[in-house]
Amino acid sequence: MTTRTEVYTLNMGPQHPGTHGVLRVILELDGETVVSATPELGYLHRGIEKLAESRTYAQIIPYTDRLDYLAAMNTNLGYCQAVEKLAAIEVPERAEYLRVIMAELGRIASHLIFLASIAIDLGGTTGMMYAFRDRERILDLFDAACGARMTFNYIRIGGLMADVDEAFLSGARTFLADFPAIMDEYHGLISGNEIFYYRLKDSSVVGRERALALGLTGPCLRAAGVDVDLRRDEPYGIYDRFSFKVPVGEKGDNWDRYIVRMEEMVESASIVAQALEKLPDGPVMAKVPKILKPPPGEVYHRVENPRGELGFYIVSDGSAKPYRFHVRRPSFQNLMAVDELCRGGKIADVVAALATLDPVMGEVDC
Repeated sequence: MTTRTEVYTLNMGPQHPGTHGVLRVILELDGETVVSATPELGYLHRGIEKLAESRTYAQIIPYTDRLDYLAAMNTNLGYCQAVEKLAAIEVPERAEYLRVIMAELGRIASHLIFLASIAIDLGGTTGMMYAFRDRERILDLFDAACGARMTFNYIRIGGLMADVDEAFLSGARTFLADFPAIMDEYHGLISGNEIFYYRLKDSSVVGRERALALGLTGPCLRAAGVDVDLRRDEPYGIYDRFSFKVPVGEKGDNWDRYIVRMEEMVESASIVAQALEKLPDGPVMAKVPKILKPPPGEVYHRVENPRGELGFYIVSDGSAKPYRFHVRRPSFQNLMAVDELCRGGKIADVVAALATLDPVMGEVDC
């Protein structure tokens, strides 16, 4: 007698801890095996792109905090550099170095949230607590710089809101001195865990050609063996002054997506150390009109955010508000691979695949 099964539908989300936000994944299942996985977006849409067209250029900055709210410094940087390119504004040297410090600390903080999330998703409560513990040290530094811990509004058009003091610089150096031991602890506790390793290794594989065809970006693309990083390949700001490696995976499985981010944190710490060593004196803000009116024209500027290529497209009509405003969001691009990552796996593998994509729904549904 043969056992017959019937394909059925299961909704994962939009309220589910494994989806990391209000993401609905429609799973077609044959028993525990995933036949298809369809992501459904739009549960967090706030109309930020349209709102920006009725705000001045300076008023838009707080909205960028709320796109990728786990890497708000990096998103502030991308937007402000786009406007500076459009309006031909030159940023002071000290501000450029501090921007790099903030962006790379932001990258580490964002990847620590990834580490905490994948640990708890796969049953490792201790790993989650350790990662949040160390992220707090970075948030303390951001708090010292601008008085905020999540949505900063610190990077401004033309420079920075304010300079940092010696306490910030000393705290950053102390954190960097402790960071190698922190990473060793993570590898011993999480990476070296046999169950964790075999949950990720050789699962949800997306090779180089498929990753490019799907439009993957950031660590998800590099994990598939594509050696690309905008900080190195198309340096923005002063990134061409720093030496760092671009971690690249081999086969594009869940393990590669995990380990690439772990290695990226080490490289970000190296960049911060170099920036602190070379940090010059001087002002942190250029002379910018209180009501900025860039000349008519358009600009597209892209940066390497923790989740991949973040781009801002702005059309100016010469007024104090952008005529058109559009954001190219890396989390949106990466979610296009959900079906390919999950098909043929088990329900438990879906949770691991979503964790290694590391989406932030705030920028997906902007």
